Amino acid sequence: MSMKIGIVCYPTFGGSGVLATELGLALSDKGYEVHFITYEQPVRLTQTFHPNIYFHEVKVPTYPLFDFPPYETALASAMVNIIVNQKLDILHLHYAIPHASAAYFARQILKKTGQDIPFITTLHGTDITLVGKDPTYAPVVAFSINESDAITAVSDSLREETLRSFNIVKDIQVIHNFVDVKRFHQTDKLHFKQMLAPDGERILVHVSNFRTVKRVPDVIRIFEKVKQVIPAKLLMIGDGPDRQNAEDLARSLGIYNDVRFLGKQEQISEILSIADLFLLPSQTESFGLSALEAMACSVPLISSNAGGLPEINIEGKTGFQSEVGDIESMAKNAIYILSDDERLHQFKKEAITQARKFEKQHIIPMYEKLYCEVVEAYKEKKAIASGE
Repeated sequence: MSMKIGIVCYPTFGGSGVLATELGLALSDKGYEVHFITYEQPVRLTQTFHPNIYFHEVKVPTYPLFDFPPYETALASAMVNIIVNQKLDILHLHYAIPHASAAYFARQILKKTGQDIPFITTLHGTDITLVGKDPTYAPVVAFSINESDAITAVSDSLREETLRSFNIVKDIQVIHNFVDVKRFHQTDKLHFKQMLAPDGERILVHVSNFRTVKRVPDVIRIFEKVKQVIPAKLLMIGDGPDRQNAEDLARSLGIYNDVRFLGKQEQISEILSIADLFLLPSQTESFGLSALEAMACSVPLISSNAGGLPEINIEGKTGFQSEVGDIESMAKNAIYILSDDERLHQFKKEAITQARKFEKQHIIPMYEKLYCEVVEAYKEKKAIASGE
């Protein structure tokens, strides 16, 4: 079934933006026409040209009247114009706020013209676990989710959290995040590894947006304990509010020279190819896409047991899980994996085996099936309403 699909997302390095972009790329490769609607071009959309992909920038005019320009209103207007002019068949909204509520607003406008289309909302995590629970937003979050024609969540944990937190009257289908193993796989970067670890040190990696929920200082403290036992280097990929705190902590612990803060990186797979261990001690983690991408590059995982992480990190096989904030346990488990070459090799094998269960070829058909079901059901509903 040929289809024109509108994808609304945040264009950032965060998991929701990455997943939305990778989904759009995969759909375009299968012949779908994909229209991205957001305020700037998504990060992973800029790397190559795709003839089936279109980007529509949402422009938000600034006026002295507004302290905070009304993005949601501009987004709804953009949706209306793009749906009408591009003749879209369906909208796929990633992250509930403000995308689902803006889509509902756009739907009410379109109903006056008879050009309405269905929309699917995919829940990614903090739109439910943090922002969504704020009393300021909670009623709108629940309303817009319930107004969606279909709802998906990226993990079983997030589905359960959503149902506990909100009065959701519709089913939530779990479609896990996925990884492109053609892009994320271990490659020979021995020369790169020798430059960073000339004496054969183990290389640990952390990737995030450096926000409080990622517990970035814990990463530094875990590494400091590992380094007391095993020669090691730490690569910190990403940027955000807690970067400076992490740098200051590394200096105060006397390990700054063994930590590289690399900032935001697009070619993450090349860095992961030289890694021995991935650290993700998050406070909350709806799924852990960065961890899955690391595992696809044969990197075992030391993580918290928050949210959806237990759905990808198999205890004692792909790595270990600990309670949030248990730095001692995480460091002990990291040392256990890194202290023996044969043991490390076995954990690496298990990591890539687990990651392959989440290959995009297994997940994309689930979205395709859902699109077809939603579009057909919507057509039938409209036909019944018009008496055809």
